[in-house]
Amino acid sequence: MTSTAAMPKRRWNTLPTPHGEAAEMGPAHVGVDLVPLARARALVEPERAPVLRKMLTTAEYEQCTVTGRPDCEGVAGRLAAKEAVFKALRTSGRTLCWHEIEILTDAGGRPQVRLHGWTARHAATQGIAHIDVSITHDDPCAIAVALCTSEAPRLSGAASP
Repeated sequence: MTSTAAMPKRRWNTLPTPHGEAAEMGPAHVGVDLVPLARARALVEPERAPVLRKMLTTAEYEQCTVTGRPDCEGVAGRLAAKEAVFKALRTSGRTLCWHEIEILTDAGGRPQVRLHGWTARHAATQGIAHIDVSITHDDPCAIAVALCTSEAPRLSGAASP
């Protein structure tokens, strides 16, 4: 067993980089949410399309559509991610405006967060510079975790912008 005295000390807000440097980050906020796939299955039924369109932007809806119909797992994951971002932004006393938090996938299939309207202004006033989100789904649910940081990760010792 290794003694804790022999272990190198690491600050809570540093992360190792692939090149061995330490990347520092400022204060962070985390949000998590879970959406049952059964709820998403009900939302993708054709008669529920108006409800789903209120929750997803046009771009999100298009990215979730497979063979002409919204994909249940994609819908559940995006809804969980939106709610996780909302929780991480710590907007107490305010309800979620679904279209102001947009979850789109990049060319590699990784989810990316885009904020709009009041939500984007709120994030800016809170000093949020970066939001990372992770989504997973396996029956019976989809889960998402969002991490909001007040500074983008930077290398230790690197000049500040």
